[in-house]
Amino acid sequence: MNRELIVRSGSDSVDFALLKDGKLIELHKDENDHNFNVGDVMIAKIRKPVTGLNAAFVDVGYEKDAFLHYHDLGPQLKSMLNFIKRVRSGRLRDYTLTNFPFEKDIDKHGSIKDVVKANQALLVQIVKEPISTKGPRISSELSIAGRYLVMVPFSDRVSVSQKIESKEEKDRLKRLVTSIKPKGFGVIIRTVAEGKKVAELDKDLQNLVAKWISMCKKLYKAPTPSKVLVELNRASSILRDVFNDSFTGIHVDDETLYNQLSDYVHEIAPDKESIVKHYNSSVPIFEKFGIERQIKTSFGRTASMSKGAYLVIEHTEALHVIDVNSGNRSTRANNQEDTALEVNLLAATEIARQLRLRDMGGIIVVDFIDMVRPEHRRKLHKHLRDEMADDRAKHKILPPSKFGLVQITRQRVRPEVNIKTTEVDPSGNGQEVEAPIVLIEKIGDALERILKGAGKDKQVVLNAHPFIAAYITKGFPSIRQKWYLEHKKWIKIQPRDAYTYLEYRFTDKKGNELE
Repeated sequence: MNRELIVRSGSDSVDFALLKDGKLIELHKDENDHNFNVGDVMIAKIRKPVTGLNAAFVDVGYEKDAFLHYHDLGPQLKSMLNFIKRVRSGRLRDYTLTNFPFEKDIDKHGSIKDVVKANQALLVQIVKEPISTKGPRISSELSIAGRYLVMVPFSDRVSVSQKIESKEEKDRLKRLVTSIKPKGFGVIIRTVAEGKKVAELDKDLQNLVAKWISMCKKLYKAPTPSKVLVELNRASSILRDVFNDSFTGIHVDDETLYNQLSDYVHEIAPDKESIVKHYNSSVPIFEKFGIERQIKTSFGRTASMSKGAYLVIEHTEALHVIDVNSGNRSTRANNQEDTALEVNLLAATEIARQLRLRDMGGIIVVDFIDMVRPEHRRKLHKHLRDEMADDRAKHKILPPSKFGLVQITRQRVRPEVNIKTTEVDPSGNGQEVEAPIVLIEKIGDALERILKGAGKDKQVVLNAHPFIAAYITKGFPSIRQKWYLEHKKWIKIQPRDAYTYLEYRFTDKKGNELE
């Protein structure tokens, strides 16, 4: 398995594409004017506690107040408020928490009005970016993420990622971190810490402590609201969370970003620094790596899979609905049940990719093709969980119901990625139609089915609108030449002026329709 990160820099934004074996699995956009990134820490001001919601609205400098629920305050809220008050007044200059007196935890089932009041200064962290009409979601239980560890101020707990399965390794890591952990800070050990030595963990922890001290220095007389700790730039944060030995390339088309990422990789994995490359060519970087094409074919209402199967993805205010269709899929399966299982497993892989790619969050309901046998439903459930194991967003997958429905909940921290995949119809009727590349994907799938069926021994003619015909035959290698290399059969292209832009037909040389 090879992974690559492709970074495209523009005048007002930076795009990040994560590829797995050449296939696009994540797409992120970092806009320069976006002031609220997940992980940023701010000194904010309580606007108004609301007893009915057991929450407070907090001024973080956004047009809409951020929402802070009682359960997101953190058990050591009183200690934090005392710490902030003393630091901001200049009475406390030791930020390490070693000698800081901790107060009693707040009541788990208490009321917001008993612990915070209006105009109070509070350290908060962005846990959800502003989405739709809602302001940012925040927490005052801070966590500062590093490569191997996450440091939690005003805590004393050491916990280990559940994705580390070995009990011996969990115990080893917990023992090591407990021995190096500074007083007053809790630590969460990340999955990538598995197998690491104490020196690497200690270096990461010291970096996090240095970040905390640097942040505290900014608190003295800091205005409210203001940002006091900035999460890593998006490229570095992606690398921090997903970088491993399977990475074979990081390609960046901006020299400044290239230098930043090169320095970051040198810091976390010096032996991998050579995979960071500055891309400098007249061909746009996303076109060079085939990303533009994958974007066009992946973000529409339908998502094609191999041999005719496809997904239909619908979005509502409350949830997302995904329908699995077998289409005209040709299969060697012996019966309908085996065909359903084959298509469902294929769909599960694509659904896991689509959820990450579009960053879909909330409730997702998937209507798989019905399967009668319980062992097939269990196999599908396990396969979907395995495919989503690499997903960084928290998620839960329920087993298939009797109706073939699978319910998924997935953490929503950013607005969903939504890319337009239609273009103005060049016929001039003012309507919007699928982009050519999306249509070509469908034509290619249809051609594959024909050449495996009745058309394998016949001359195959593609009848299409002149614009589509030209799109298929232009360039070197053209799409038609690629078809020839793949199928070892030359396809005749016949432009048809009477056809609509989306219309196409495959025929033999006598004009008999093949599909």
